[in-house]
Amino acid sequence: MKDKRRIILVSNRLSVSVKRTGPGEFDFQPSIGGLATGLSSLRNDAGLIWVGWSGIPEDRLERGESRELRKRLMSEYGAHAVPLTAEQLKSYYHGFSNDTIWPLFHYFPEQTNYEPRQWEVYREVNRLFFESIKKIGREDDIFWVHDYQLMLLPEMIRKEFPRALVGFFLHIPFPSYEIFRLLPWRKEILDGILGADLVGFHTYDYARHFLSSVRRLLGYDHNLGLIRRGMEATRVDVFPMGIDYEKFRRAAESSAEAGETKKIRNQLQGRRVILSVDRLDYSKGIPLRLRGYARLLQTRPEYREKVVLVMIVAPSRAEVKRYRELRREIEELVGYINGTYGSMGWDPVRYFYRSFTQEKLISLYVAAETLLVTPLRDGMNLVAKEYLAARTVEGGTLVLSETAGAADELGEAFIVNPNDAEDIARSLAAALEISPEERLDRSRKMIRRIRDYTVTYWAGDFLEHLIGTRDNIQKVRRKLAGPVRRRVLDSYRNAERRLLLLDYDGTLRGFTGRPEDAVPGPEVLDVLEKLAGDRKNVVVIVSGRDRDFLEKHLGSRNLSFVAGHGVWIKSGEGGWTTAEPMSEDWKSILLPIMERFSLRTPGSSVEEKEFSLAWHYRRAEPDLAAVRVAQLKEALLGFISSYGLTVLEGHRVLEVKPAGINKGRGAGMFIGHEAWDFILAAGDDVTDEDLFAAVPKRGVTIKVGSGFSRARFSLATPAEVLALLLEMENS
Repeated sequence: MKDKRRIILVSNRLSVSVKRTGPGEFDFQPSIGGLATGLSSLRNDAGLIWVGWSGIPEDRLERGESRELRKRLMSEYGAHAVPLTAEQLKSYYHGFSNDTIWPLFHYFPEQTNYEPRQWEVYREVNRLFFESIKKIGREDDIFWVHDYQLMLLPEMIRKEFPRALVGFFLHIPFPSYEIFRLLPWRKEILDGILGADLVGFHTYDYARHFLSSVRRLLGYDHNLGLIRRGMEATRVDVFPMGIDYEKFRRAAESSAEAGETKKIRNQLQGRRVILSVDRLDYSKGIPLRLRGYARLLQTRPEYREKVVLVMIVAPSRAEVKRYRELRREIEELVGYINGTYGSMGWDPVRYFYRSFTQEKLISLYVAAETLLVTPLRDGMNLVAKEYLAARTVEGGTLVLSETAGAADELGEAFIVNPNDAEDIARSLAAALEISPEERLDRSRKMIRRIRDYTVTYWAGDFLEHLIGTRDNIQKVRRKLAGPVRRRVLDSYRNAERRLLLLDYDGTLRGFTGRPEDAVPGPEVLDVLEKLAGDRKNVVVIVSGRDRDFLEKHLGSRNLSFVAGHGVWIKSGEGGWTTAEPMSEDWKSILLPIMERFSLRTPGSSVEEKEFSLAWHYRRAEPDLAAVRVAQLKEALLGFISSYGLTVLEGHRVLEVKPAGINKGRGAGMFIGHEAWDFILAAGDDVTDEDLFAAVPKRGVTIKVGSGFSRARFSLATPAEVLALLLEMENS
């Protein structure tokens, strides 16, 4: 990455592990995890700062030790430590992060604890991380936030540093909407993540689930992974994390040269080795894996005394009851398998409940003919990639769960349903029976991918997309603020004749679940009445609404109207007139079609206007609505040209009306009426583009919200439009 801006990486733990060895004495060891390895390669001329917890609770440090520790971390490792107490860690990390988010996101709702106090501490700790970042951050920095412990942080950074680049990467699965919706604080989590310019996931499924939840819970649609909300935009994309391929390949060669591999095989008496490596966790599917292996020995007795399963389970959360119960279940299954199928000289399972050094693991990778990886749900699973890197010369067979993130990349593995012991047994037999030539061929195809898409490449790829995302969605319009806003207000103040053309829905009034509920509030009515009461002003509401709605809610205020997207015109106290003679004959044909689609799409409705039909789907299930919109457009296609109609798509509404009638044409009757000193037009969706096009170049055109537009300026929300109108009224 050639960008010279500082990179501030934020994760729960730092890239260096710290242990207190005595009063004022600390031992520092660089972390060996994949994340630390990949991100350390990002150091550039501007520098890299890593923000995270040191590993020592703040309240277990003596007076002065905390300051000394933070000073050394920054000076020697470029690491900024966030002070967390033991109590905060209990509720934030062990509590909300690992008792709520971890089980829910791994599809274990029955294991999920919804404790409000833990949520409060989670928010508090995210705020503490932000306060630490605020002390060192700058507007020109690149912030990259990692994982589920810090999902509220991107939004906090965005508010403090609006021009900075903010990225977020989730290293665990993001669950389907039906699972995620169970979380009481679901909207706060989504809002927090959406503070990032770029959100990354390991697989397309996780990205798809995230986009679906954003659409259903927050109401934001996306276009090819780009979510626009107000003046902000977030890109969602897939970046499957890699490993340090060369490191594992070289270590495997060294292990073989040193005779470590041969030693392990001799200890196992030359038997064919199936390896299983996991941390103790219910998401890993270890008991089901053992049952699959037992089924292999039961149904294929020819493998007895010929194979051995080396099972390594790294201790985790031993103080938690369900983890102790899981360990007991695993050990009982190991005892059952060894007792049922073993012999005097052969234990079918060699079980180790302890952590192994990376060097020892790599030796086991090289010694193992097959790796058995069957998590019930896993964000990626780098062990599968590490194994293949270590088996570059001989090739290795991989039996891999279809619910591990790595399955999307490693399609040449034997992919299994981790809940199906029979499937695991069949796939193990197939892996053992494969020819050496096919094993090597499959391995090489997978190795080619992990060799090219390393953890270093992954980190650089994400940051390049982060920089590109901001460039690609850079606003082509200027926000109406600062000196520009003052000039517009000055022009308004100095003008003798002013024309204000204002859309209604999405511009003066925010959207609601039901269109009929979006009535103007007293503040809107008050400012419109005052603006229209100024003899210098002509205020025109240019809307897709029918004339009855506008008359009922906005009439008798000296306003003028363009209703039905330009069908009806009303100037001041005059009556309603149509832009041109129109027929409604076509409605009797298209209304039944649109009503049929409405019946098949719960949450949608058809609104019949005088010269148009509108299909509203704001309350419909978004994915179904997207399908129905395409189907409805196709169904209407044959009638459009025959009857001289056009189809308009607005904010979750599809409207059919006579062609040639639009807001621009209706507004043009006012624009051309006299020589105006000042013209302002504001609108929020595609139907307002004709309005903007009709305004002379010297006019002030305002797009409300995000998206590309002809408009010269932008405001984020109807509230900002109202604030501008109030300033104009008071000027």
